[in-house]
Amino acid sequence: MNDDMRARYANDGYLVMDALVSAEMCAELRERVDELIHAEAVPNGIVMQVEPRVERGERRAASRAHAIRKIDGLAVNDPLFRALTAHGAILDVVKALLGPNLKLFRNSLLLKPPSVGSAKGWHQDSPYWPIQPMALCSLWLALDDATTENGCMVVLPGQHMRGPLAHQAVCDDYVIEDGLIDPAMGVAVPMPAGSGLFFHSLLPHYTAPNTSSHWRRAMVLSFMSADSRYTGDGPGPVYAHVAGETLEGCVR
Repeated sequence: MNDDMRARYANDGYLVMDALVSAEMCAELRERVDELIHAEAVPNGIVMQVEPRVERGERRAASRAHAIRKIDGLAVNDPLFRALTAHGAILDVVKALLGPNLKLFRNSLLLKPPSVGSAKGWHQDSPYWPIQPMALCSLWLALDDATTENGCMVVLPGQHMRGPLAHQAVCDDYVIEDGLIDPAMGVAVPMPAGSGLFFHSLLPHYTAPNTSSHWRRAMVLSFMSADSRYTGDGPGPVYAHVAGETLEGCVR
């Protein structure tokens, strides 16, 4: 990280880092994903979501494994994925952007199986999340080569500076209200496996359906400064500690 990279993140709302993790580590993570989606029983603490269209019978998948859309809880409950939260190259970037005291807000493995993976509409992350300030940083780590055909990230550079935008519920999704953004201004961010996209939690982003014959798997780790505040009901969950200190009166 250098001043130019920090300035680009501040101005554009995102930063791409090539070869963030090794090809060997990506291969190990993909192998672990394959084991999980083919397992007869889901390990404790890990939650899998099936493609809604498949679940409703509107779309057919080659197998149950080809119908999984999302897996939550891996970075907390699986040792191989947990290692990503302590990975030196990842933490160097996040610390440079958010400071030394870090918590993990969420972790999700986002899958787009070949010809089945559906679109994720234009949205910002922070309007979903009960955390202030709305300044979290997420890493979107490509485990496969992410292309325009299989559903790479598409972003609206600089639009995070507009603040939170109104969202609306649509079928299977929660997206920015019509007319507030211009999708034609979106910038696709194809990346080779092992590269990472760090992005601000107010950056509008989108992924297209997977129309290819190749998997598109990406691990998302969302970090927040430990001086963030939980704004939901009750005391809030205890978040995974990543680095530095837990601060009194802030997220636990």
